[in-house]
Amino acid sequence: MKILSSNRLLFKFQKRRLLLLVSLLICFLSSSALATTRDQAKRIHDRLAASPPSESVLSSMAAKISNGNVVGAAMEAMDNSGFYNIFLKNYITPWTNKDQTVFTPLNDYSATVIGIIRDDLSFKEILTGDIVYVGVSNNLTPYSHSDNIHYEELEESGVNLGSMANLVSTAQSGLPDSQLSSDQTAGILTSRAAGAAFLNAGTNRSMWEFTAKNHLCREMGDLNDVSRTPDRVRQDVTRSPGGDSTIFLNSCVGCHAGMDPLVQAFAYYEWDQDLQRVVYTDGVVQAKYLINNTTFPLGYITTNDNWSNYWRDGKNSVLGWRGSNSSGSGVKSLGEEIASSRAFSSCQVQKAFKEICFRAPANPTERAEVERITNVFEANNYSMKRVFAEVAGFCMGQ
Repeated sequence: MKILSSNRLLFKFQKRRLLLLVSLLICFLSSSALATTRDQAKRIHDRLAASPPSESVLSSMAAKISNGNVVGAAMEAMDNSGFYNIFLKNYITPWTNKDQTVFTPLNDYSATVIGIIRDDLSFKEILTGDIVYVGVSNNLTPYSHSDNIHYEELEESGVNLGSMANLVSTAQSGLPDSQLSSDQTAGILTSRAAGAAFLNAGTNRSMWEFTAKNHLCREMGDLNDVSRTPDRVRQDVTRSPGGDSTIFLNSCVGCHAGMDPLVQAFAYYEWDQDLQRVVYTDGVVQAKYLINNTTFPLGYITTNDNWSNYWRDGKNSVLGWRGSNSSGSGVKSLGEEIASSRAFSSCQVQKAFKEICFRAPANPTERAEVERITNVFEANNYSMKRVFAEVAGFCMGQ
């Protein structure tokens, strides 16, 4: 009997010990999971807001992640002013200059892209909209077509650009002394900052080069296609570089045959160095389109701003051009052509991925994720907020 009683006591002891171990294991796993969601929340916030979250925000984001709502957690991080004043400012600024540096002040280009993202408008508006974002304060110098003082003062004030009380949208065509009507404006393509950077001197070809780089993620070398008809290549391009016509036929034509018909959309635009502003001469082709006309007199003579997209066919058809119109007049319709392409959508996701993940998509899994988020982007009215949230959830969850 004593042996039986002893065995029962031993059994009860072992049972209690087992229950205690199970309880401790459950507690450990629970705390481990909590730590994982909090760590993920902190990583997302640090990356998107460029600062640590408050305890309340961290707990809220972690709870969302625990409930499977990583996108919602990332959206909460984007409520922080650092997302607009630091992350987006540094993300967008390189698009606004040829050196592609972040070390330039806020301007109408970068402020407008920040505002469109903040208000969750279709991101296609950056290339098509009659829109510009300006600061709100009686202490700010008013917007001017001839300088950037308004935006420099806005940035120096340190106000939250994520607040509608500080940055608001207005019609670009309605700005004081605007030369453009609503059907001529094209978002950042007709902004002062873009004009200063890409229409200054030259032949306006830089505007296409950097538009392709920034919004299609294509260098000119990527677009080179010598199979296109060169009938729209201007007179200033020699057909026999160094006396050798094969150089033109095997190299130069690959860029110019497609680029020159597209850049014709900007035929009425010029950067006036004296006035320090973009000048638009409706119906009158700027002189820069007609320079060096003796280089190849039989070349194309620009007479209007009608553009054509020769790259809808050939190797560049992979950019996924959409719609039935392969030509148009003026910059707005060209902006619509670019923004409607699959390459435009994919480019925005690729850039966001590289910015947040600190690397380009490098393997099949990551490339598939870019493709998935591109579909999400287009299905959600071209929402860049959603893109940032999706990318942050993917990269910060690993």
